[in-house]
Amino acid sequence: MSIPFVNLEQLHAPLQPQLMAACERVLGSQHFIGGPEVTALERALAHLTHTSHAIGVSSGTDALLAALMALEVGPGDEVITTPFTFFATAGCIARTGATPVFADIDAQTFNLDPQAVARALSKKTRAIIPVHLFGQMADMSALKQVCEGLDVALIEDAAQAIGARDARGVHAGSAGDVGCFSFFPTKNLGGFGDGGVLTCHDEVLAARLRVVCRHGASPKYHHALIGGNFRLDALQAALLAIKLPHLHEWTAQRQQNAAHYDALLEDVRGVSLPVNRAGEGHVYHQYSVLVERRDEVRLRLAERGVATMVYYPEPLHTQPCFAALGYSPQELPVAMACASRILSLPVWPGMSAGQREEVASALRDALA
Repeated sequence: MSIPFVNLEQLHAPLQPQLMAACERVLGSQHFIGGPEVTALERALAHLTHTSHAIGVSSGTDALLAALMALEVGPGDEVITTPFTFFATAGCIARTGATPVFADIDAQTFNLDPQAVARALSKKTRAIIPVHLFGQMADMSALKQVCEGLDVALIEDAAQAIGARDARGVHAGSAGDVGCFSFFPTKNLGGFGDGGVLTCHDEVLAARLRVVCRHGASPKYHHALIGGNFRLDALQAALLAIKLPHLHEWTAQRQQNAAHYDALLEDVRGVSLPVNRAGEGHVYHQYSVLVERRDEVRLRLAERGVATMVYYPEPLHTQPCFAALGYSPQELPVAMACASRILSLPVWPGMSAGQREEVASALRDALA
């Protein structure tokens, strides 16, 4: 049995007629940037995230960059974030001229440790970017307490967490000042290229975000500030609108996959299962375990036909481009330990019970 890490073909096949019709509709309209397709998707995403405003953007990376620019983060400022995430989170901070400050993570959820964030605060701190890693929300309540009384913005990197909620029922993208989502093709709601969305409650901030995403122009050709070309294409919006109604079903399937893995692997020695503090709010973009001899285990799984991925093999504070920040590899020990042991198993919606059992059996044998 060969088990891929993701299976987009299986996901998209039943939607093919609708997807093709959406393409033809956009081609026929000749309206390729902005317009009714984007507006309709933005309204649906605001409803999904329980926010007042949603602004479609060109990618999850551009969502982060636009949020920082709209909040006027720049040279001399510091932004605290996690070292255990995709590069874009810290890369966008650096692109504004601000300094990324890395705080260690919680060993069980892999999300930012609020106590570590509190220790990293300084007079230069302008924002905190928690990442809702693997589909489980960071402890936003504790992070809000860290920010209490300070002029520090909370920017949610929710690229992996569309539809997620915390244990209190608070939705990803609605818990901070602004939420940043990605529609990269392999995300839980993936597009057919790059795309993303910004969410927020504040009307003034929403208006500023929209201006930033259009080269800072308001009205057209009048530039009160410097922005970027961060617009969502109408074709991507139309295709995402076809997939969006299925997101709840796909999320439920991911959760069922995760629960089955939990049961199959609970008695396997040498593996630490993901800790779910969000309950039904965890959307399992990834099902990530910790194992010793990770690279050897991964090779043995591949020999059995089971594809896996490593998110993330090198924490950001050890990346050469951030060497000038002066972090030693040992300075953030939890992130370092997780990076050496993390392994993500297939969890895509549509997996059969037999496929999950084969993954678990292969992992059990690889650890023997």
